[in-house]
Amino acid sequence: MDRKPLVVRGARQVGKTFLVEAFGRRCFDSVLTVNLEQKEALHRLFEGMEPQRIVQELGLYFNQSLVPGKTLLFLDEVQACPKAIACLRYFQEQLPGLHVIAAGSLLEFALREFKYSMPVGRVEYLHLYPLTFSEFLSALGEDRLATWLDNYHVGDSFIETADVKLRELLRLYYFIGGMPAAVEAYRERRDLVEVQRVLSSIVASLQADFAKYGTRAQHRNMRRVLRHIPLSIGRKVRYVNIDRETRAGDLRTALELLELAGFVSLVRHSSANGVPLGAEASEGHFKPLLLDIALCGNLCGFSLPDDSELLTVQEGSLAEQFVGQELRAIGPCFAERTLFYWHREAKNANAEVDYLWTHGGNVIPVEVRAGTSGSLKSIHVFLAEKARRFAVRFNMDRPSIGDFSVELGSKTKAQAVSFTLLSLPLYLAGQLDRLIPEQ
Repeated sequence: MDRKPLVVRGARQVGKTFLVEAFGRRCFDSVLTVNLEQKEALHRLFEGMEPQRIVQELGLYFNQSLVPGKTLLFLDEVQACPKAIACLRYFQEQLPGLHVIAAGSLLEFALREFKYSMPVGRVEYLHLYPLTFSEFLSALGEDRLATWLDNYHVGDSFIETADVKLRELLRLYYFIGGMPAAVEAYRERRDLVEVQRVLSSIVASLQADFAKYGTRAQHRNMRRVLRHIPLSIGRKVRYVNIDRETRAGDLRTALELLELAGFVSLVRHSSANGVPLGAEASEGHFKPLLLDIALCGNLCGFSLPDDSELLTVQEGSLAEQFVGQELRAIGPCFAERTLFYWHREAKNANAEVDYLWTHGGNVIPVEVRAGTSGSLKSIHVFLAEKARRFAVRFNMDRPSIGDFSVELGSKTKAQAVSFTLLSLPLYLAGQLDRLIPEQ
């Protein structure tokens, strides 16, 4: 039997516990949830790493039978007991008939400081993110729109009414985001003020987690960095802009801790000469993304229901955050996706491409615009330098695909660039991979 224990990874409050228990109730006769953060007395059970004994003692403690094939054993907040993580390999080897799922909100911290042999090859991983825009639509009961979004192809009949409704719901998603508790609050009460209360509670609980790792000085630095991130979406991080009085190295450590917690992800620069993009990535040049788009406004202190300031001051940044958030969620859930961008710094000739996407071995530049207009100069520069012939643009115009030709440089030294441009409205960002035509 090739079944392996499953480890669900993701930031706090993205819905790991709810999802696993709902899956267990639907697919098994019974579910035994063991919260290892709350049940510290049970940590000793994993000392001997003997699955048969562990299962027997858990059954006695909870007065519940664990039957292979019929019971799901769910080890929640597993990072609180590192030996339980190490023990997962023995479940796969000695008790393969029992379905085991583990989850932890701060699992990355535990893995970083792991003192035991990691069960490499003996566990499967699943990465969980906030709800995507398509999932958000389904959660609000907009199933027909979600189905239309998931099945639309460029060239299909474009439905104006669907476009209008999707624009409205996209704007709503900017304020509600994909954190399950916030979506549930809106679904039940249709009250954006209540949503902001829930988001504030999420931010407070995430910041409370800081105390579990690092020094007090690091906690303060993490808060400084966290408050700065929403104002830096789409911009290269410069530590001097966060706090001139704090050493860059200390702020960098704080940023790394936020990344480990899953609250921040970094879009790293790549030279983009080929795949994999990570082979030419720069650790020192990166742009930040927040876990969820609605947390950006909450951290910035924007008030509701007066939302005009959010959509004027931060509209471009929110569009880039939204696209990045959607792109991260594309692809198999067992692989964590790292995002990349490209820039060229030259005298009077700077160029920057918001995102890089790989498809079938090709590197594709992706530009993000909040409105319907905007120059593609950086895309042109990238295509010319990398000898590429395909690009993607996200904006609020209608979807289209076409061939274009431009000339770069001066009249005496011009370079012709011919390329195909796939232009998609922002709300189709999560569909990018399936909408790219075969090259």
